[in-house]
Amino acid sequence: MTIIHSSGFPRIGAQRELKQAQEAYWSGRIDADRLEQSGRELRARHWQLQADAGLDLIPVGDFSWYDTLLDLTVTLGVVPARFEWSGGEVDLDTVFRMARGRAPSGTAAAACEMTKWFDTNYHYIVPELEAEQRFALSSQQLFVQVSEAQTAGHRVKPVLPGPLTWLWLGKTKGAEFDKLSLHDALLPVYSELLHRLQSLGIEWVQIDEPILALDLPPAWRNAFESTYSRLQTPGLKKLLATCFGPLQENLELVTHLPVEGLHLDAVRAPQELAMAVDKLPAYKVLSVGIVDGRNIWRTDLDTALLQLDNLQQRLGERLWLAPSCSLLHVPVDLASETALDPEIKPWLAFAVQKLEELFALKQALDGNLSRVTGALSASRQAVNARKNSGRTHNRAVRDRIAAITGDLSRRNRPYAERAGIQRSALDLPRYPTTTIGSFPQTAEIRRLRRDFKRGILDSNTYRNRILREIEQVIRKQETLGLDVLVHGEAERNDMVEYFGEQLEGFTFTANGWVQSYGSRCVKPPILFGDVSRPQAMTIDWITHAQSLTDKPVKGMLTGPVTLLNWSFVRDDQPRAATCLQIALALRDEVLELEAAGIRIIQIDEAALREGLPLRRQDWQRYLERAVHAFRVTASGVADVTQIHTHMCYSEFNDIIESIAVMDADVITIETSRSDMELLDAFEHFDYPNEIGPGVYDIHSPNVPETGDIVALMKKAAQRIPAERLWINPDCGLKTRGWPEVERALSNMVNAADILRG
Repeated sequence: MTIIHSSGFPRIGAQRELKQAQEAYWSGRIDADRLEQSGRELRARHWQLQADAGLDLIPVGDFSWYDTLLDLTVTLGVVPARFEWSGGEVDLDTVFRMARGRAPSGTAAAACEMTKWFDTNYHYIVPELEAEQRFALSSQQLFVQVSEAQTAGHRVKPVLPGPLTWLWLGKTKGAEFDKLSLHDALLPVYSELLHRLQSLGIEWVQIDEPILALDLPPAWRNAFESTYSRLQTPGLKKLLATCFGPLQENLELVTHLPVEGLHLDAVRAPQELAMAVDKLPAYKVLSVGIVDGRNIWRTDLDTALLQLDNLQQRLGERLWLAPSCSLLHVPVDLASETALDPEIKPWLAFAVQKLEELFALKQALDGNLSRVTGALSASRQAVNARKNSGRTHNRAVRDRIAAITGDLSRRNRPYAERAGIQRSALDLPRYPTTTIGSFPQTAEIRRLRRDFKRGILDSNTYRNRILREIEQVIRKQETLGLDVLVHGEAERNDMVEYFGEQLEGFTFTANGWVQSYGSRCVKPPILFGDVSRPQAMTIDWITHAQSLTDKPVKGMLTGPVTLLNWSFVRDDQPRAATCLQIALALRDEVLELEAAGIRIIQIDEAALREGLPLRRQDWQRYLERAVHAFRVTASGVADVTQIHTHMCYSEFNDIIESIAVMDADVITIETSRSDMELLDAFEHFDYPNEIGPGVYDIHSPNVPETGDIVALMKKAAQRIPAERLWINPDCGLKTRGWPEVERALSNMVNAADILRG
């Protein structure tokens, strides 16, 4: 019998129950007991759903109140001193303070750094490591959840981040040291964790080591053998899981590690399956990640069975099936989409449907074809219908792509010449202040959009009320004394969804939520066809805002790379081709904004680094294409028009040269959580254009003090000339409340006044 399992299920709930419980607890509307009860209910529901879908092993450890890597961090007792933890069990409020800087109890403190999980749009909380770091089992949450699942009658498979991945993703604090030097202190505690699981009757544990898809230094590669030799736990079998890319030189290494099973991502690296079988010892299980855990297209079951038949002949019952990675990255259930485009809906599979696909493959491999003829037929019809649909190709769009020349991606003059023209036209002070784009999305704004979408409000009433919101935002910014204003984005549900709704080639879900971090959920558009812009998308709102003030108002757009990377992207053509289609559509909007008198246009590329391939050998090709797409979008404007871009919550030091090649006049970028760590890049690279290093961590409710902002900007001025520095928050202010935003921005403006003095 073929075993089917999963690395994890979306923990947010079909109706975002996790988000609602978290935010109710943070605001004081429910207590900790009610919060814990909501978690137990969600876990029980998801475990039963997966059992009903036919999974042989139910994952435990994929549920988290914030982030599973943070969960391992606190389980190991790694809590920075500023959170005033005195040892013993790490309580939930300490976890929340580490993640977001504040909780219902405990002193507010600077939150731990947050960044992107490999090349996904999920964010993890970065472990902070000290040279003399001590480890001790300090949380019982995993063991409690294992017992819950066992009591419910499930055959449980705990899922844990691997010790080497956890170390690799951590950051050193204080004096520099080799993180691998903590290896000997870490392993006894990690081993104790495994022994505790074995004592609970666990047969299999999955240990995730996605860093095996990276370029690892020799010392780290060598550490795998000693690590897993020392983690031997009698009676407990280990499934070592990798994902997100091919293993390449690490394939030989992992097949011979002292573990009982290996999971490979057969979506990202199908070419390695046969090689893995050749190298795999006869006693080991091979788990094949055959269903895409990252995207929402239905699996071609016929093609998958062709891949699996040969493997089954060679492996027999040692062949396991699973999604390629955790289903955290896809929405919960396609069945909840009652209004989705009826032609496109059959092409899709969300988490529940992906489990059904796994079960169909299991039945077919186990000789029960008669039970799944319907599923195989539906898969075949959907794949053929999508392949032959006339809605996926647009000849005019493809002709326009073919006509792109080098001139389309070049500004008229270099930055050094443009800068003087722009300074003269804009007449901004030194250290100009601005925000990233969005202002608080109040309950009233959300109600306006909801009522308009439902037909309760007519278009004129809706438009007038949004215009009123824009005017209020402009007046607040003028009162605060900001130098460059924004219209606040009251009309936008999401920075990607808003644009996708107005571009051809996208379609949308009503409930297709996925977790980005903590309680932040997004609904990625589904990019299924060629992209074009039927009409203007932002002109009316932004020109109205500009008419209300003499100060410059930025036009606000989401860039082509971010629209691509934050969507569920078609997989039937190269991503670079799709990205260029988006770039040309946005270029039309940029030129129309300029023609309407908007002199500053911000094109956000928050996800630029997120799409970076995991292997350095592939970086240059990706960066060249990404930068080209941005420049196609931005380069049609006159020299007097100032182009901004924004990036956040990723590591940028190692691609700073490519960021410079984007040739944006001003870049705003996240730096506050990392204490201006980005500025280390300027030790060896003279960034040529203007930059706003973020000084206000908007993902924490903590309000930055004026003195702290001044200190951060003084750090920046040691590496970048003051005349090229801007002052701004890390990111948009959509998720914050007005009282804290006004205090924070007031402190930011006061800091600018001090610096100018």
